[in-house]
Amino acid sequence: MTITPWTPYCGPAPDPADVLGRWNGDPVLLTGLGLLVAWGVFGAIKNRSGARALLGAAGVLVVVFISPLCALSSALFAARTLHHLLLLLAAAPLLALSLPRLKTPRLGLATAVQAMVFWAWHAPDLYAAALSSDAVYWLMQVTVLGSAVWFWAAVRASNAPAAVMGLLAAMLLMGLLGALIVFAGEPLYAPHFASTLAWGMTPLEDQQGAGLIMWAPAAAAYLLVALWRVAGLFDGREAARPA
Repeated sequence: MTITPWTPYCGPAPDPADVLGRWNGDPVLLTGLGLLVAWGVFGAIKNRSGARALLGAAGVLVVVFISPLCALSSALFAARTLHHLLLLLAAAPLLALSLPRLKTPRLGLATAVQAMVFWAWHAPDLYAAALSSDAVYWLMQVTVLGSAVWFWAAVRASNAPAAVMGLLAAMLLMGLLGALIVFAGEPLYAPHFASTLAWGMTPLEDQQGAGLIMWAPAAAAYLLVALWRVAGLFDGREAARPA
C-alpha cells in the first residue's frame, strides 16, 4: 500500500486523545448554516411544520460538518460512512419535508440518480480525490445531499405503491454496495491506509465496519419507511394525503 499525505477539508486525521476538541470553525460554513437557521426561524411564521423540518436538517448538518464527526471522518472510513448516511437518511428527508410537494415526482429517475451518485463517490479514486481537494469534497457533499433530497421529495409526492418500489430499490442498492465493500478482501480507500491504526483497527477492518453499516442499518432504514407507507394503506393515512 502506498502511503500519501492527505489534506481533507475536515483537517488531518485525529487521534483518539484529541478528536473531541476538533470542531470545525470554517466561517463560510458557519455563515451558511446560520442563514439556514434564520430562514427556518422566519419561515415558522407561514409554515411551522416546514420550519421545524428545516431547523432539524440544520441540526443534522451541524453534527455532520461542525462537530468532531467531521474530523473523525478524516481518520475512519466508517465515520465517513456515518457522515454520508446522516446526509442521506436524516438531513435529506428533513429538507424534502421543508419544501413544497413535487407535482411530477419522477421517482424512478430520482432513485437511479441517488444510487449512481452515492456509488460513484465510493469508487476509490473519486473518494481519494474528494479527500485531496476542498472543491471536490464539496462537490461530493452537494451531489450526495442534493440527489437524496430529490429522492425523498419524490417518495413524499408519490403514491404508496410507487414509493414502496422506490424505497425497496434504494434499500437493495445500498445493501449491495455495503456487501461489496465488506467482501472486497483488501483495503480500497487510500486516505485511510495510515489513519486507522491509532484507533485500533486495520484499514480493512475499518472498511468492513463501514460496509456493514451500509448493508444493515442503512438499508433497513429504507425498509422501515417502506413499511410505514404500506401501513398507511390500512389506517387511512394514504387516503388522506393531498393529491
